[in-house]
Amino acid sequence: MRLQKYLAHAGLCSRRKAEEYISNGRIKVNGKTISELGSKIDPIMDSVAFDGKPVIIKQEHSKIYLALNKPEGYVTSCSQTKTKIVMDLIDMNERVYPVGRLDKDSKGLILLTNDGDLHNKLSHPSFDHEKEYIVTTVLPVSDIALKDMAGGMSIDGIKTRKAIVKRISSNQFRIVLKEGRNRQIRKMVQKTGNTVDTLLRIRIANISLGNLKEGTWRYLTHAEIQKLTQ
Repeated sequence: MRLQKYLAHAGLCSRRKAEEYISNGRIKVNGKTISELGSKIDPIMDSVAFDGKPVIIKQEHSKIYLALNKPEGYVTSCSQTKTKIVMDLIDMNERVYPVGRLDKDSKGLILLTNDGDLHNKLSHPSFDHEKEYIVTTVLPVSDIALKDMAGGMSIDGIKTRKAIVKRISSNQFRIVLKEGRNRQIRKMVQKTGNTVDTLLRIRIANISLGNLKEGTWRYLTHAEIQKLTQ
């Protein structure tokens, strides 16, 4: 098994983060620091450690899948100094970590899990999973602006993928993306000469925010997990 896959299966982090840990020399196998990506290990015979602490794969039944309604002001991170993080809202002993990002000033649905394979799947743009948002702008949003955002815009020198955009009111619209670039919606709105007032994520793939109260979380249902992991 590849080392980064082992770390993800163990619930330490995502595969991408595992590659970063390996490159930075924070992973040891049988007491030896491993810094080469793609290194393989025997999950049964080899001992793996992260910053000197053992990393052990738990049984399959210990996988956890959560939905959280993130309030504004919280950072989507497992560790951050001098700021509120989403993990402060999860009152459980088991370690889980957020899938993807939702910027500090935005609110709404966040998924958290210790399933490294699912984290990798949902984080990679090639899987085309949808993310749906309700956006409220400071100024009225024009039909031309909605059309431009739907067709794709050049943001930071790269054109965004086509999106589904539907008006809700004069200064509010619904948008469905299949990518998650940093502060993408805010930058798209800014390019139309407007500013985002509030940004609420209401869906990731088949998981909807529903009536989950702000600042609270719930376990995903068996049916939700099954469809999400297919």
